[in-house]
Amino acid sequence: MTATTALLSLEDYLSYNDGTDRRYELVNGELIAMSQPKGQHGAITEFLNDQFRAEIQNQGLAWVSKQGFIAIESPRGGRWDTARIPDVTVATLEQWQGMLDREAIIRLNESPPFLVVEVVSESTRTTDYRSKRGSYNLLGIREYWIVDPLKKQVVVLHLVDDLYEETLFVRDELIQSTIFSGLQLSAQQVLNGAL
Repeated sequence: MTATTALLSLEDYLSYNDGTDRRYELVNGELIAMSQPKGQHGAITEFLNDQFRAEIQNQGLAWVSKQGFIAIESPRGGRWDTARIPDVTVATLEQWQGMLDREAIIRLNESPPFLVVEVVSESTRTTDYRSKRGSYNLLGIREYWIVDPLKKQVVVLHLVDDLYEETLFVRDELIQSTIFSGLQLSAQQVLNGAL
């Protein structure tokens, strides 16, 4: 759903305020309202964020996992700017600290996050599987999880030689992550949003 017909630059987007709590992504200069997610969507993102944080702490990594807070500037396909907000983003602690006094966005000239997660809904299915996959691949994000409660599957994309290789996980299959190799989560646990 498009919020406005006026095309915006990234700078316009970062300072945009419509006086509500509604959140937007910027896609080719257009504000796209982020719909209120279903409870299952929230349970999945919260669960994964908690699991990633625990693994970061267990490994003593200088990383953070943030749920829906960090925007990522995308390469332009055309004339207009794009910024996506993944459901979960894993980045360096240094990057996060650098955002404390500015907008929480990773710019094109900055290192990409290590991992992003998108939880599929009816309204985001095509975007999550196609355009975000292409953008995240171009940005060099090493791992992209597509958690799909509609198809009851988790797709993990690993960056290999600048292209994503896809692995599909269903039911009790343990998800294989190159970023968090110690995680022992099944697809069903992730889809349930619980251990």
